[in-house]
Amino acid sequence: VQLQASGGGLVHPGGSLRLSCAASESISSFNAMGWYRQAPGKRRELVAGAINGGKTLYADSVKGRFTTSRDNAKNTVYLQMNSLKPEDTAVYYCVAGKVLINRVDVWGQGTQVTVSS
Repeated sequence: VQLQASGGGLVHPGGSLRLSCAASESISSFNAMGWYRQAPGKRRELVAGAINGGKTLYADSVKGRFTTSRDNAKNTVYLQMNSLKPEDTAVYYCVAGKVLINRVDVWGQGTQVTVSS
């Protein structure tokens, strides 16, 4: 499967963006779909995961601000980002895991999110 992320861009602090990740084939067999990010000079980190069955999980730094969801019928994953902060600036990667979100089997290409005034 190939993952294509879109929706990144430049936004002011406090603004919102919605990332989408379109898969080239069915994502139903992937128990975990989600998002990682990597800021300049920092390690790649888990942002959010959407698990088959409806469970979601988030990094502490984005809880209450970000929401992820998956639509298996459309083979698409979403990340709604609200109340964006400059520290959210990073390249965001869509990922797929057969079992766990922290054991990634497929990485998508990144999309740049820049939060700046």
